[in-house]
Amino acid sequence: MPTDRRARSTRSREASGWIVIVPHVRLTLAVEQWRSGERYVRDLEGRLGTKAEDVVTAVADELRRRLGGAFTTNELVDLYEGGVSWALDLASRVAPEDPDAWDSRITDAAFLRYLGQAQDWGGGRIVAREA
Repeated sequence: MPTDRRARSTRSREASGWIVIVPHVRLTLAVEQWRSGERYVRDLEGRLGTKAEDVVTAVADELRRRLGGAFTTNELVDLYEGGVSWALDLASRVAPEDPDAWDSRITDAAFLRYLGQAQDWGGGRIVAREA
């Protein structure tokens, strides 16, 4: 019996009442990238580890400013895919004397940490909410 991939993906209801099929591929790829960044930051030691945490905090604060208090996983992925050169600029201001703290993996770690605050994210997966 063939299965319909779209039927297995999460369905959410827009304000208009139309059912939207949300593919998980973009989110899955982004989360894997972000988890890799988190592992990188977690393994850092000494001064670089401290500076990396400062950069993660600054990037997360900027994500909060850009996305506001209520956001979805899709909005976070859209922001990430739209480019994060702003995070490099921010990292260079937070740790100007430590170019190793400008590593894009540190930005990825910030995105992973901020993901936990998405309205539709819970327990490491998208959660369906009733409209």
